[in-house]
Amino acid sequence: MYKASDVKDLREKTGAGMMDCKKALEACEGDMQKAVDWLREKGIATAAKKEKRIAAEGLCQIKEDKNTAVIVEVNSETDFVAKNEEFTNFVDYLVEKILNNDVETVEEVLAIQDENETISDKLVALTAKIGEKISFRRFEKIKKNDDEVFGTYKHMGGKIGVIVTIKGANEEVSKDVAMQAAAMNPIALKRDEVPSELVEKEKHFIEEEVKQQSAGKPEAVIEKMVVGKLEKYYKEVVLEEQAFIKENKISVSQYVKDNGGEILSMVRFAVGEGIEKKQENFAEEVMSQIQGS
Repeated sequence: MYKASDVKDLREKTGAGMMDCKKALEACEGDMQKAVDWLREKGIATAAKKEKRIAAEGLCQIKEDKNTAVIVEVNSETDFVAKNEEFTNFVDYLVEKILNNDVETVEEVLAIQDENETISDKLVALTAKIGEKISFRRFEKIKKNDDEVFGTYKHMGGKIGVIVTIKGANEEVSKDVAMQAAAMNPIALKRDEVPSELVEKEKHFIEEEVKQQSAGKPEAVIEKMVVGKLEKYYKEVVLEEQAFIKENKISVSQYVKDNGGEILSMVRFAVGEGIEKKQENFAEEVMSQIQGS
């Protein structure tokens, strides 16, 4: 058998996780070199070496079936790979599996068994085959009632994906609202859903700006100006309060109301949002690969 120090050595050699190293050593009866080969054959060592790399490109995909809709984001390191057929097929496969399984977290999705391997195993194998870090970042699964409709929209080939749920209106209205959310990037559906820390931060900036521009004016006037600018901020970041892009004299909520509806929910994914992208130096990348070979 193997010792605890063997697991440590194998981790250092391959970068694979502790559990994978234990499995490899058990499968190879403690033979270190065979364990290294075992991990490489399964793509685990290759995937582990890429784990610290930044994957901020990728694809959003949406699929709906009757009263359920799913949106996912899967990331790659380059936009070139995001257009690769094997990558796009995996994204399609993933959204289908989520739609047809009772899952709530990314971890539960990765643990889904399919043909004697998990989704996690398939992701590792894809990373090894494509040669870039592939990351399943997030998903949302939305349910609706029979008297409600989904509005879905993908922009820029899947760089942005939106699902809205609307009660009482038709599919055309819901599609318009989804397109609005994709184009105008609202932070929240309703005013009270905007994170309080964002509101406080914006209010601070507004107060400082107004004080500089209105030196000497009465405090009441300055306060009124701050309130006015904060209202303008809400109209920019809250979907219901945004000017409707097809008829900007009315708000989105008014447009939906005029068509007998009410917006119930909104999910908007933009590929790579919030991920700090690394500036690649391809000359250095090539040289490092040459020197490491």
